[in-house]
Amino acid sequence: MNELNQASMNALGNQGNGPQLFLHGAWTEFKTRDELYIGAGLHFWKGLTRLANQSTLNFMTLDNTRPFAHWHSLGITDQFARHLGVYAKGSIDKLQYRLAVNTPMNPANSLGAGRDFGLKDSGLTYTGSTTPNADGDPVGNTIFEGYFNYCIWDKESNKLPYFVGTYLGKKKVLNIGAGFFLHPDGMYNAGAGEHSNVSHFAADVFLDMPVGSGALSAYASFMNYNYGDNYVSRWAGTGNVFYVQAGYLIPGTKIMPYVSFQNASYDGFDEPVSEFNFGANYFVLGHHAKLTLEYHQITNDIREGAISDFGDNNRLGQIRLQAHIFL
Repeated sequence: MNELNQASMNALGNQGNGPQLFLHGAWTEFKTRDELYIGAGLHFWKGLTRLANQSTLNFMTLDNTRPFAHWHSLGITDQFARHLGVYAKGSIDKLQYRLAVNTPMNPANSLGAGRDFGLKDSGLTYTGSTTPNADGDPVGNTIFEGYFNYCIWDKESNKLPYFVGTYLGKKKVLNIGAGFFLHPDGMYNAGAGEHSNVSHFAADVFLDMPVGSGALSAYASFMNYNYGDNYVSRWAGTGNVFYVQAGYLIPGTKIMPYVSFQNASYDGFDEPVSEFNFGANYFVLGHHAKLTLEYHQITNDIREGAISDFGDNNRLGQIRLQAHIFL
C-alpha cells in the first residue's frame, strides 16, 4: 500500500484503502543488441522529461513537486505512473533513448474520471478511449511517448527506467533532454460529438557534480501541454509549465539545502499557477536514510481545494517533515 494512517486502517485489513498487494510494475525485456532492448508489460519507461522518469528513492526535493506536472498522466491514463504497453530503450554512444506504445487506463477509473478542472468551459473530457467515433469504431486506445537525453559528461545507467535525483557528488553529469507524449483521439467533446488529440512536448537540462568535498545539483525543464482549448487536467492543462530546482551539499556536512519553483500558465485558468519549495535534507546514510524538512506553497490552484480555503492571497502553505528509509 502507498499510505498507512488512522483513516486507512480497519479492523480486518481488507476494506477500503486497507493493506493490499499493489502491483507497481511487472515487465520483461529482451536484448536484441547492445544498443537496443525491447520489453513489454506494466512498465515505467516514460516520455516527456527526466523527472517524469525519476526514482522515488533519491529525490533531491522532498517529493516529485505537487502539482505533479511532470507526472501529468498519473492516475489519468496510467496506474500510479505505469502504463501497460511495449517499449524500446537503449543508447547510441552518449545518446540514450526510451520509446513506448501504451494503452490508456479506463477513464472511469481515473482521478476525476476525465473531467475538466478549468474555470472556463472547454466542453472536453478525457474520455476518448471509451467513446466510439461517428462511425461507431473504437478510437483513442493508443499512447505514444518517448524521451531522449544526451550525456555530455559521465554516462548514466539505463538498465532501469528510474533517473537519479542527485548523485551527491559521486558522478559528474550534464545531460540535455527532450521528450513527447501523444494520445490521438484521447479527448472527447460531447457537445460537438468529436474526438481530438492530446500532444505534449518538453525539453530539459540536468546538472549534478562534485564541488570540492560538496556537491551541486540543478535541473530545469519547459513543458508544453495541449489537451484542447481551455482544458485543465488533474495535474496539468493546456498551456506551458516551467520548472527549476537547485541544491547544494555543504562541504564537510550531511546537509543539503535546496529550492524549487514551478510556474504554469493554463488557458483554462485566469491566473498562473505557481508552486514554491524551500527545504533541506539531512543525510544520515546517503539516500538510504535521510530526514527532509520543507516549506511547500501553492498559489492559485483550485484543484488543491476550494479557492476560498486558500485565504485572501489564494495561497496554500505547509511545513512538512519526512523520514526516508530504504534497504
